[in-house]
Amino acid sequence: MGLSLTATCSGKDIEHDNSRNEVNQTMNDRLTPYSKTDEAAVPQTASGEMVAVRLRINGSNYGLRIDPRTSLLDLLREQLDLTGTKKGCNHGQCGACTVLVNGRRINSCLALAVIYDDSEITTIEGLANGDELNPVQAAFVSHDGFQCGYCTSGQICSAVGMLHEVEQGTVSHVTADVRQQGRVELTDEEIRERMSGNICRCGAYPGIVAAVREASGKAG
Repeated sequence: MGLSLTATCSGKDIEHDNSRNEVNQTMNDRLTPYSKTDEAAVPQTASGEMVAVRLRINGSNYGLRIDPRTSLLDLLREQLDLTGTKKGCNHGQCGACTVLVNGRRINSCLALAVIYDDSEITTIEGLANGDELNPVQAAFVSHDGFQCGYCTSGQICSAVGMLHEVEQGTVSHVTADVRQQGRVELTDEEIRERMSGNICRCGAYPGIVAAVREASGKAG
Protein backbone atom coordinates (compact mmCIF):
# COMPACT_ATOMS: atom_id res chain seq x y z
CA MET A 1 0.00 0.00 0.00
CA GLY A 2 2.82 2.33 0.92
CA LEU A 3 4.72 1.53 -2.29
CA SER A 4 1.60 2.04 -4.42
CA LEU A 5 0.94 5.46 -2.83
CA THR A 6 4.55 6.48 -3.34
CA ALA A 7 4.46 5.49 -6.99
CA THR A 8 1.19 7.39 -7.55
CA CYS A 9 2.59 10.57 -5.96
CA SER A 10 5.81 10.30 -7.96
CA GLY A 11 3.77 10.02 -11.18
CA LYS A 12 1.82 13.17 -10.31
CA ASP A 13 5.06 15.01 -9.47
CA ILE A 14 6.55 14.09 -12.84
CA GLU A 15 3.36 15.20 -14.63
CA HIS A 16 3.40 18.52 -12.72
CA ASP A 17 7.10 19.14 -13.51
CA ASN A 18 6.51 18.50 -17.21
CA SER A 19 3.60 20.94 -17.25
CA ARG A 20 5.66 23.58 -15.44
CA ASN A 21 8.55 23.14 -17.89
CA GLU A 22 6.17 23.66 -20.81
CA VAL A 23 4.90 26.92 -19.24
CA ASN A 24 8.46 28.13 -18.57
CA GLN A 25 9.47 27.40 -22.16
CA THR A 26 6.45 29.33 -23.46
CA MET A 27 7.35 32.33 -21.29
CA ASN A 28 10.98 32.21 -22.42
CA ASP A 29 9.83 32.20 -26.05
CA ARG A 30 7.71 35.28 -25.40
CA LEU A 31 10.52 37.09 -23.59
CA THR A 32 13.18 36.52 -26.22
CA PRO A 33 15.03 39.87 -26.46
CA TYR A 34 14.73 41.90 -29.67
CA SER A 35 17.82 41.63 -31.83
CA LYS A 36 19.05 43.39 -34.95
CA THR A 37 18.15 40.32 -36.97
CA ASP A 38 14.49 41.13 -36.25
CA GLU A 39 14.69 44.58 -37.88
CA ALA A 40 13.51 43.24 -41.23
CA ALA A 41 10.19 42.34 -39.60
CA VAL A 42 9.58 45.93 -38.44
CA PRO A 43 7.29 47.87 -40.84
CA GLN A 44 9.17 50.56 -42.73
CA THR A 45 7.92 53.59 -44.62
CA ALA A 46 7.72 53.09 -48.37
CA SER A 47 11.23 53.21 -49.83
CA GLY A 48 12.44 54.84 -46.59
CA GLU A 49 10.80 58.09 -47.62
CA MET A 50 11.36 61.25 -45.60
CA VAL A 51 8.58 63.77 -45.11
CA ALA A 52 8.90 67.53 -45.54
CA VAL A 53 7.63 69.69 -42.67
CA ARG A 54 7.67 73.39 -41.93
CA LEU A 55 7.81 74.51 -38.32
CA ARG A 56 8.22 77.85 -36.61
CA ILE A 57 10.18 77.18 -33.43
CA ASN A 58 10.97 79.94 -30.95
CA GLY A 59 10.47 82.55 -33.64
CA SER A 60 12.67 80.88 -36.27
CA ASN A 61 11.39 79.10 -39.38
CA TYR A 62 12.57 75.59 -40.17
CA GLY A 63 12.12 73.58 -43.35
CA LEU A 64 12.96 69.97 -42.51
CA ARG A 65 12.85 66.50 -43.99
CA ILE A 66 12.25 63.93 -41.29
CA ASP A 67 11.29 60.33 -40.73
CA PRO A 68 7.50 60.42 -40.20
CA ARG A 69 7.92 58.33 -37.05
CA THR A 70 10.05 60.98 -35.34
CA SER A 71 8.52 62.38 -32.17
CA LEU A 72 8.49 66.12 -31.66
CA LEU A 73 10.67 65.61 -28.59
CA ASP A 74 13.35 63.75 -30.54
CA LEU A 75 13.23 66.31 -33.33
CA LEU A 76 13.81 69.16 -30.88
CA ARG A 77 16.56 67.43 -28.92
CA GLU A 78 18.38 65.26 -31.43
CA GLN A 79 18.08 67.24 -34.66
CA LEU A 80 17.69 70.87 -33.59
CA ASP A 81 19.82 70.72 -30.42
CA LEU A 82 17.10 72.30 -28.28
CA THR A 83 17.94 70.18 -25.24
CA GLY A 84 16.09 72.29 -22.68
CA THR A 85 13.08 70.06 -23.33
CA LYS A 86 13.76 66.91 -21.32
CA LYS A 87 13.07 63.25 -21.98
CA GLY A 88 11.82 61.72 -18.75
CA CYS A 89 9.44 58.77 -18.90
CA ASN A 90 8.90 58.96 -22.70
CA HIS A 91 5.32 57.78 -22.04
CA GLY A 92 3.53 61.10 -21.44
CA GLN A 93 3.32 60.53 -17.70
CA CYS A 94 5.87 62.90 -16.14
CA GLY A 95 5.51 66.15 -18.11
CA ALA A 96 9.25 66.85 -18.41
CA CYS A 97 8.88 67.12 -22.20
CA THR A 98 6.10 69.76 -22.13
CA VAL A 99 6.25 72.39 -24.89
CA LEU A 100 3.76 74.88 -26.29
CA VAL A 101 2.22 74.28 -29.72
CA ASN A 102 0.18 77.22 -31.00
CA GLY A 103 -0.02 78.35 -27.38
CA ARG A 104 -1.29 75.05 -26.00
CA ARG A 105 0.78 72.75 -23.79
CA ILE A 106 1.44 69.21 -24.99
CA ASN A 107 3.67 66.26 -24.12
CA SER A 108 6.14 66.30 -26.99
CA CYS A 109 7.23 62.70 -26.38
CA LEU A 110 3.79 61.49 -27.53
CA ALA A 111 3.52 63.84 -30.52
CA LEU A 112 4.67 62.92 -34.02
CA ALA A 113 6.46 65.95 -35.45
CA VAL A 114 4.77 65.61 -38.86
CA ILE A 115 1.36 66.22 -37.27
CA TYR A 116 2.40 69.76 -36.38
CA ASP A 117 3.41 70.87 -39.86
CA ASP A 118 2.98 74.68 -40.15
CA SER A 119 2.61 75.03 -36.37
CA GLU A 120 4.30 77.46 -34.01
CA ILE A 121 6.25 75.75 -31.26
CA THR A 122 7.71 77.34 -28.15
CA THR A 123 10.21 75.53 -25.95
CA ILE A 124 11.84 76.70 -22.74
CA GLU A 125 14.56 78.35 -24.84
CA GLY A 126 11.99 80.63 -26.47
CA LEU A 127 10.16 81.98 -23.41
CA ALA A 128 12.56 84.73 -22.38
CA ASN A 129 12.79 88.02 -24.24
CA GLY A 130 16.54 88.35 -24.61
CA ASP A 131 17.93 88.74 -21.09
CA GLU A 132 14.46 89.40 -19.65
CA LEU A 133 12.94 86.26 -18.17
CA ASN A 134 9.34 85.31 -18.75
CA PRO A 135 7.30 86.15 -15.59
CA VAL A 136 6.85 82.43 -14.89
CA GLN A 137 10.60 81.81 -15.16
CA ALA A 138 11.32 84.73 -12.83
CA ALA A 139 8.75 83.48 -10.31
CA PHE A 140 10.28 79.99 -10.28
CA VAL A 141 13.66 81.53 -9.46
CA SER A 142 12.16 83.80 -6.79
CA HIS A 143 10.28 80.97 -5.03
CA ASP A 144 12.84 78.16 -5.50
CA GLY A 145 10.35 76.21 -7.60
CA PHE A 146 12.95 73.57 -8.41
CA GLN A 147 15.75 71.51 -6.93
CA CYS A 148 17.65 69.32 -9.40
CA GLY A 149 16.07 71.24 -12.29
CA TYR A 150 15.39 68.30 -14.59
CA CYS A 151 11.63 68.77 -14.62
CA THR A 152 11.77 72.57 -14.46
CA SER A 153 11.57 73.35 -18.17
CA GLY A 154 8.45 71.21 -18.47
CA GLN A 155 6.97 72.72 -15.30
CA ILE A 156 7.49 76.27 -16.61
CA CYS A 157 6.12 75.58 -20.10
CA SER A 158 3.15 73.81 -18.55
CA ALA A 159 2.52 76.76 -16.21
CA VAL A 160 2.64 79.23 -19.11
CA GLY A 161 0.10 77.17 -21.04
CA MET A 162 -2.04 76.66 -17.96
CA LEU A 163 -2.23 80.40 -17.21
CA HIS A 164 -3.42 80.95 -20.77
CA GLU A 165 -6.15 78.35 -20.20
CA VAL A 166 -7.21 80.18 -17.03
CA GLU A 167 -7.44 83.47 -18.90
CA GLN A 168 -9.74 81.79 -21.42
CA GLY A 169 -12.03 80.58 -18.63
CA THR A 170 -11.17 76.88 -18.99
CA VAL A 171 -12.44 74.97 -15.96
CA SER A 172 -10.76 72.07 -14.19
CA HIS A 173 -11.86 69.05 -12.17
CA VAL A 174 -11.85 71.13 -8.95
CA THR A 175 -13.51 74.30 -10.28
CA ALA A 176 -16.42 75.05 -7.93
CA ASP A 177 -18.77 76.59 -10.51
CA VAL A 178 -18.16 75.29 -14.03
CA ARG A 179 -20.94 77.53 -15.39
CA GLN A 180 -19.26 80.72 -14.31
CA GLN A 181 -18.19 82.89 -17.23
CA GLY A 182 -14.79 84.56 -17.51
CA ARG A 183 -11.51 84.01 -15.75
CA VAL A 184 -11.36 81.16 -13.24
CA GLU A 185 -10.21 82.03 -9.72
CA LEU A 186 -6.80 80.41 -9.48
CA THR A 187 -6.65 78.98 -5.96
CA ASP A 188 -3.81 76.79 -4.72
CA GLU A 189 -6.10 73.79 -5.20
CA GLU A 190 -6.68 74.83 -8.82
CA ILE A 191 -2.95 75.21 -9.38
CA ARG A 192 -2.19 71.75 -7.96
CA GLU A 193 -4.90 70.15 -10.07
CA ARG A 194 -3.93 71.92 -13.29
CA MET A 195 -0.22 71.19 -12.79
CA SER A 196 -0.76 67.56 -11.71
CA GLY A 197 0.51 66.24 -15.04
CA ASN A 198 3.99 67.55 -14.24
CA ILE A 199 5.88 65.46 -11.70
CA CYS A 200 8.70 66.81 -9.53
CA ARG A 201 10.56 63.90 -8.00
CA CYS A 202 12.46 66.29 -5.72
CA GLY A 203 9.16 67.43 -4.18
CA ALA A 204 9.51 71.16 -4.88
CA TYR A 205 5.73 71.51 -5.12
CA PRO A 206 5.28 74.28 -2.49
CA GLY A 207 7.69 76.51 -4.42
CA ILE A 208 6.05 75.60 -7.74
CA VAL A 209 2.58 76.49 -6.45
CA ALA A 210 3.87 79.77 -5.01
CA ALA A 211 5.63 80.61 -8.29
CA VAL A 212 2.54 79.95 -10.39
CA ARG A 213 0.42 81.97 -7.95
CA GLU A 214 2.76 84.95 -8.28
CA ALA A 215 2.97 84.66 -12.06
CA SER A 216 -0.82 84.46 -12.32
CA GLY A 217 -1.09 87.84 -10.61
CA LYS A 218 1.28 89.38 -13.13
CA ALA A 219 -0.53 87.69 -16.00
CA GLY A 220 -3.84 89.10 -14.77
